[in-house]
Amino acid sequence: MSSGPYFTHKGIVFPGTNFYPVEHLNYVENEFQLMDDDVVSVVYPKSGTHWMGEILSLIRQDGDPTWARSVLMWKRIPWIESAATKDIVLNYAPPRYMSSHLPFQLFPKSFLHSKAKAIYTVRNLKDVLVSSFYFHKAYKRMRDPGTMQDLLDSFLNGNSIFGSWFDHVKGWLAMKDKPNVLINTYEEMQQDLRGSVERICRFLGKELTSQQIDSVVENASFETMKDNKMSNFSQASDEDMDHSKGKLMREGKSGIWKNYLTVAQNEQFDRVYQEKMKGVNVTFPWD
Repeated sequence: MSSGPYFTHKGIVFPGTNFYPVEHLNYVENEFQLMDDDVVSVVYPKSGTHWMGEILSLIRQDGDPTWARSVLMWKRIPWIESAATKDIVLNYAPPRYMSSHLPFQLFPKSFLHSKAKAIYTVRNLKDVLVSSFYFHKAYKRMRDPGTMQDLLDSFLNGNSIFGSWFDHVKGWLAMKDKPNVLINTYEEMQQDLRGSVERICRFLGKELTSQQIDSVVENASFETMKDNKMSNFSQASDEDMDHSKGKLMREGKSGIWKNYLTVAQNEQFDRVYQEKMKGVNVTFPWD
């Protein structure tokens, strides 16, 4: 499989300089100005980025799915750290709704002095691992992950794109008491999508009617998104994606790791997880 060269910036692995030039990463961290009405969805890769992006697209339009069905996801909710979407971000009519995979230490410093809102979505690392394994096989800008054991070792050692999951989560959890930060989990969204949408609306100060919330929930369901060509990554170019080897949206379920990890791999994971998450006073749905 062809893939762009990975590189390390300030201790964090990035998948190639085409999308993430170092000068742009420095600009985002030190110069990019977040506005008070900005909303940024922050997600570790393969933890619900597109799902949250769809939800926010629908909330922004008061439940009307027209925008979500007619404009590509990465143009509706552009990544702030990607040079490819810089112009979209800078020319976005407010309120801007954006995405990011950045760990907190590389996130725009202007966030600390603004009222911009950040929604941080966390997913069980075991499911992130499995989802990443299959996505990396299909997405040509990623290295071939090798075996599941190879990728598991990389994840547990923190040698994965956008850095260690443990550091990423702990860095953002440290911000959980800020009024403009909402901690959200993939599993809670699966268990009660409507409740999650209502909670996000309250956080954003968006007052939607019951019917508008119904529309958000319906159009952000896995099955609806899977059929939405603007959201399901089917429009990714053949240069980027080998569509014969995989899809962005495979199962959209929690607990899928049970079908892929061996008993020994699960035990290895649990040992490292308990050690690295020691002292984190947050209980997740998978704990």
